[in-house]
Amino acid sequence: MIVTATASEVIDVGLFDRLRGKGGGKGSGKSGGKQRPGTLRGATEADTNHLDEWAASRRGVEAYVEPRTNVTETTVVLVAHDGEWTRRRIGSLGRAQDFGRKRSIPVYEVGRTGYPQRMRDYTRRQQILEKRRRQGEQA
Repeated sequence: MIVTATASEVIDVGLFDRLRGKGGGKGSGKSGGKQRPGTLRGATEADTNHLDEWAASRRGVEAYVEPRTNVTETTVVLVAHDGEWTRRRIGSLGRAQDFGRKRSIPVYEVGRTGYPQRMRDYTRRQQILEKRRRQGEQA
């Protein structure tokens, strides 16, 4: 217990409160919407909104679903015709299929199909452009 000098406020401080999630600090889940370390964050409306806006602003979009892992919830990678891509949490394969069906986007499972070559090509082009940009700034 700590009593502050400026006010008669008493603050309980337990040695293991942060570990038990009682301290309200970082990772406790009590303030700022933060979760405890080691817990998976599920898909949010913001994730779905991002995917909606991204797909609507590009052509030739396909969805590639990545399975849930120990550290990441099920995600979907949207890939445009030119290989540009974005990734967000989706919740499940079923939700990804619903997302694709509503928007007439084909949905593939990465474990079965892999990623499209155009996605790797796009990422490589972006790396080259970024390297050139940095070299230009140094000159």
